[in-house]
Amino acid sequence: MTASNTIRARFQCTFPGFGLDVDLTLPGTGITGLFGHSGCGKTTLLRCMAGLQGASGTMTVLGEPWQTETFIRPVHKRPLAYVFQETHLFPHLSVRKNLEFGYRRIPAGNRQIGFDDAVRWLGLESHLDRMPVGLSGGERQRVAIARALLTSPRLLLMDEPLSALDLNSKQEILPYLERLHDTLAIPIIYVSHSTEEVARLADHIVMMTEGRVVAQGPLRETLAGIDNPFRVQDDAGALLEGQIIDLDEYWHLALFRFDGGQLWLRCDHRVKPGDQVRVRVLARDVSLALTEHSDQSIQNLVPAVIDQIDPDVAPGISLVRLLAGTTPLLSRLTSRAVAQLGLEPGMNVWMQVKSVALVA
Repeated sequence: MTASNTIRARFQCTFPGFGLDVDLTLPGTGITGLFGHSGCGKTTLLRCMAGLQGASGTMTVLGEPWQTETFIRPVHKRPLAYVFQETHLFPHLSVRKNLEFGYRRIPAGNRQIGFDDAVRWLGLESHLDRMPVGLSGGERQRVAIARALLTSPRLLLMDEPLSALDLNSKQEILPYLERLHDTLAIPIIYVSHSTEEVARLADHIVMMTEGRVVAQGPLRETLAGIDNPFRVQDDAGALLEGQIIDLDEYWHLALFRFDGGQLWLRCDHRVKPGDQVRVRVLARDVSLALTEHSDQSIQNLVPAVIDQIDPDVAPGISLVRLLAGTTPLLSRLTSRAVAQLGLEPGMNVWMQVKSVALVA
C-alpha cells in the first residue's frame, strides 16, 4: 500500500489510569473495523483521528497530512464526517432540512455525493418531510449517516452507530450500511465491540486492548488467526465468503459453496442461488474426526488439513487452525481430545460443523 491509498495514524496520549499508544497503516478503501471491549481505547483513537482529542503523533489520509509533529490541522478543516452513537439531529428541522444543513456547507463544485443519491442509499425517500421526533431509532440513524455523507468527506468515522438501537432497529439499518460498503469509495473507520457487526461489514480489522493494537489485518485472515487475542471468547471463529448455489425449500436449507468445500445452512428469505454471502463458523461448533462419519446428525462434513495447534489457550483447552482448500477455520477442542486423536500439524482430518450462521 502506498501513501496515496492508505491512512497512516500514529498517536499517543495519556489519562489517569489509561494511555493510548497506536501506530496504524489502514487501507484507503472499504470498511476498517476498530474492535475491542469497552474501555480499550477505540473511541479515543477515533477522536484523535478527528482532531477532537489532543494527542501527540501524526496522521496522513490518502497522501494528505492532517497532523505532523509540528502541524495540526484543526477539526473544522479536516474533510471528514463523524457519526456518533447519538444522532444529534436538529429537532426543529425536517429530515430534508437536516440533510440540507450539511449539503449546503459544501461548494457545489466540491460535492462528491448527490443529495438524491444519499437519500436513495439510506432509503429516506418517504421520510423527507417528517420531523425527527416521529422517526424510529434506526430511521434517525439513517438520517444522521446520510447527513454525514452529504458533506462529501474524504474519511467517514462511525463510533458504534448501532449501540443505542434495539435488535429490530439494528437489523433494519445493517442492509443500508452494507449498501454503503458496496457503493462508496470513501474509507470508513467503524468502531464496534460486536463481532457480528464487524464480520458482516468490515474488510479490515484492528483489534485493541488497553490502548494498544494487539492484532490487525484483512478480516478473514485475522479472525481465523491462531494468535487472535480474542480467540478464547465464545464467539471466536472464522469468516467464510462464497456463494449460495442451491436451496432445499422442503428442509429450509441453503447450500453455500466456498473455496474449500460446501456447507448447508438454515434457509434465509434474503438469499437465492447466485448470491454472494458471508457466513461465520464458530470454533466451538467445529469438531474433528480422523475419518468421515456419515452416520450422525451433523450434516456438514468438510475435509481439511491441520495447519497449527495452540495447546494453551485456556486450561485444558486447545485451539486448532485448519485449512479447507485455502480457507482458514478454527476448532476449539479439549486438550485431552487432541492428545487422544494424536492431532498434529499436517494431518488430514474431517471437520464436523454443527452450525453455520449467515452474516451477509
